[in-house]
Amino acid sequence: MALQETIEQTVTGLGYELVEVERTSGGLLRVTIDMPYVAEAEQFINAEDCEKVTRQLQFVLEVEGAEYARLEVSSPGIDRPLRNEKDFERFAGELIDITLKAPIGAAASAGSTISASRKKFRGTLERAEPAAGKSGWQIVWSDEPAVKPGQKISKKRIPAPLQALGFTLDEIQHARLAPVVDFKGRRPKAAADKSINK
Repeated sequence: MALQETIEQTVTGLGYELVEVERTSGGLLRVTIDMPYVAEAEQFINAEDCEKVTRQLQFVLEVEGAEYARLEVSSPGIDRPLRNEKDFERFAGELIDITLKAPIGAAASAGSTISASRKKFRGTLERAEPAAGKSGWQIVWSDEPAVKPGQKISKKRIPAPLQALGFTLDEIQHARLAPVVDFKGRRPKAAADKSINK
């Protein structure tokens, strides 16, 4: 049995989701796990989860005779990679970073301010109308500069228009959640209102 399959069976058998398996030239075997997605129930991986999976994988990999110098089991972190359709469905509505395999080209950028050679985008992930039998996604963003703390904004200022780029998973080289950290511990007003109304 292939190493990836062995690890996946072990991780899913313990009730977790396998996000990624990575081998480095130094013999490090890095396994990234997450909690299975359950709508309306946000769960996070903790140190005990990683320890539990590590112990089981050490045993299984020894039985299988897999060669590695060091095993590292961790959570996906705040910049979790998005690899398949299930990941995109789970994180619809979230801020993500994507890198396309090829630049968008002149045809896609015609009539917009987007450069034809652009491959990297950051915006909100949304479901789009499917094209040619493939499930479609889009990323929506605004090129408006971020407001600096204490900066006054004129009420007459016209906001930059929203832009959208449609894509399929085949066109993506890399996709991951955008690492947004709020060190002050304050939530945006909209998020605070939602939690109060629940």
